[in-house]
Amino acid sequence: MNTGNVVNIQPDPETVKLLWQMKKGDEQAFAKIYDQFSRQLYRNILNLVKDEDIAQELLQELFLKFWLKRADIEPEKKWLSYLYESARNLVMDYFRKVAKDQRILKHLILTTIDHVVSIEERIIDRETQNILMEAIESLPPQRKLVFKLFKLEGKSHKEISEQLGISTHTISNQIKAANKSIKQYFLSHPDIAISLITACILSGLHK
Repeated sequence: MNTGNVVNIQPDPETVKLLWQMKKGDEQAFAKIYDQFSRQLYRNILNLVKDEDIAQELLQELFLKFWLKRADIEPEKKWLSYLYESARNLVMDYFRKVAKDQRILKHLILTTIDHVVSIEERIIDRETQNILMEAIESLPPQRKLVFKLFKLEGKSHKEISEQLGISTHTISNQIKAANKSIKQYFLSHPDIAISLITACILSGLHK
């Protein structure tokens, strides 16, 4: 989960005050901390698990743990990084559990693949790109070439058409077929799919 710059910022004096109050067991201070930080954490978790109910459950578990470990909080230090790291660990634990449920795993794989193949190549970290390349290399020659030109080189349908001498309609069909084949590849190789999902989490791909 990409925590961004928010993890390293110094909390404002009011937040520090609330944290000290929370350490002493002040539930109202805890509620204010929740209101201040839960929305962004929820969005980050939701972007990963792709399910609102699950995201809400994990968020509640996250803040319950935060409350139970309030005595260990150091309000003037990087406590927020701990909160985000805990959120990422909860998501990882969730993925380990659902990996045993084929229906949920299939949904997770498909939503992750849809996201990865739709974003710009330059945003993908090297590990994610390497895993994705395993699936791309399994494609038939022309489909692989079209997909690489489109996905990895960022060429338009028109540019690919001029380069390869095939119609833009054919290119569109090849890209759709490639997406379908890549999904099927990962569905047939769940271990590799889990590696891809994990790489996405660790690199903060989903924002």
